[in-house]
Amino acid sequence: MTVDGHRERQGPHMDPIGSAERRVANRFEAEFVPFIVDGEPSPGEWILQLDGSYPLGGGFHVYRMDPGTRTTPHEHTCDEQFLMLEGELIDHDGHIYRPGDLVLLAAGTRHDSRTETGCTLAVFIATTEENLVD
Repeated sequence: MTVDGHRERQGPHMDPIGSAERRVANRFEAEFVPFIVDGEPSPGEWILQLDGSYPLGGGFHVYRMDPGTRTTPHEHTCDEQFLMLEGELIDHDGHIYRPGDLVLLAAGTRHDSRTETGCTLAVFIATTEENLVD
């Protein structure tokens, strides 16, 4: 027997996944919310995050920066991993991340980033970063 042209899997009984157990957001259609820095919305920074068990900006999320945006200087409290989806992101040392780049920034990394083009990243970070002040 097939379901939508695919072979039906034989094995343990599984109930359909209900709406309370499955959340889906299309990054092209979903509403991003402002990224919060020190309790205030950060201009040009946006986030789409489904898992409310992490603080905003933690766990897995899609992060978007408008053209001309620079992040607040910060230190990573754990490893951060991201996949560049669109645009270019330029780190403080001049390194440019481009679409398709899969990046790991180690715990303790201190940096800020900017974008001239605007950019979108798929990010996983277990704990939120610490903002640096002069």
